[in-house]
Amino acid sequence: MDVHNVTADAETFTCNAYLATGERTTLVDAGAMSGVVDAIRAHADAVDAVVLTHQHGDHVAQLDAVLDAFDAELYAYADHSRRDHAIEDGDELLVGDETCEVVYTPGHADDHVSLVSENSLFSGDVVVHDDGAFDDGSFGRTDSPNQSRERLIESIEDLLERMPEGVEHMYSGHGGVFHGDVREVVERALERAERREPKYPDE
Repeated sequence: MDVHNVTADAETFTCNAYLATGERTTLVDAGAMSGVVDAIRAHADAVDAVVLTHQHGDHVAQLDAVLDAFDAELYAYADHSRRDHAIEDGDELLVGDETCEVVYTPGHADDHVSLVSENSLFSGDVVVHDDGAFDDGSFGRTDSPNQSRERLIESIEDLLERMPEGVEHMYSGHGGVFHGDVREVVERALERAERREPKYPDE
């Protein structure tokens, strides 16, 4: 399965939006980059599905543009006016060529989900590899209203419990893509989150 970060060239703040091509070409998050439709078309003529990890603005600002361009089916945990399929913890979705389990991972957002296959983790913002706060294992911020560090910690623990041992690719909502031992990165993120210190102490 080929996975492309179609917002990699963004000059404004956005999440990473990942296009997984294959049997079921799927976009994980739509991002906030104008021109994302053209970036998708550089890799695929059609998009079968869009899956949202959560509905923060940097993940959905271009959602209407993507859905209008490709007539894709929308999968989301929380209600959305254009949602075709509600997803729940434990559901299975075909993303590109890989069957992914939906893992409910709130804390950063009440509607946050991650997608886990035998090989890959689409972690949204619950866990990232590098984000300016920490390298090689960081976690989503929890200092805004309706966010919870305690719930985020539980979510990371759930993710570790349900993630297969052989996962080698992590596609997170921010920072770089990671290839290697994903479990070690997630464990480091958990250790840092458990310190319960401010993620960005100077803000």
